[in-house]
Amino acid sequence: MLTEQQFAQLDWVKTDGMMPAVIQHAVSGEVLMHGYMNQQALEKTLATGKVTFWSRTKQHLWTKGESSEHFLNVVSITPDCDNDTLLVLVSPVGPTCHLDTSSCFSPAAADWTFLYRLEQVLAERKHADPESSYTASLYASGTKRIAQKVGEEGVEVALAATVNNRHELTNEASDLVYHLLVLLQDQGLNLSTVIESLRQRHK
Repeated sequence: MLTEQQFAQLDWVKTDGMMPAVIQHAVSGEVLMHGYMNQQALEKTLATGKVTFWSRTKQHLWTKGESSEHFLNVVSITPDCDNDTLLVLVSPVGPTCHLDTSSCFSPAAADWTFLYRLEQVLAERKHADPESSYTASLYASGTKRIAQKVGEEGVEVALAATVNNRHELTNEASDLVYHLLVLLQDQGLNLSTVIESLRQRHK
């Protein structure tokens, strides 16, 4: 999150008290929207953990999602090198755009968004019929079995690597990632949580 030192260094004079804020998905990297924050909006964002802007047309604070409940939960806030623009990484609740799309910008083809999409699919499969969905059957089998599958796939990845079988390594690694995502969902965690932990532990 934004440190006290970073907050103090923000150049509100240069931006006439209204700082551009680029909102980006913390996991997929997709740029979701752009808005403006004055100091009051930024303070409320920091206090609540939900992105709040200053509406230049209505001249008041507005928290994204206050009517739709499609909130933007803050993961981190970083100023740019000139301290006059903010990059806000978020974990969105529902679509960001009022047109019911994930982003207010045209979608860009990016393979790195696949993991986030897969995570969404896995969450939806939790309540599917275990007889017709392998994912649903995993959830139904319980945490112990899911964790066992993660362990088994981890061993398979290691074995494939030791014999330099790149084809099998790729396949087993994909199985490992899939089962790990299922386990995270089972435990009520998501990729945003893991990525934030990576940032904190490997600064």
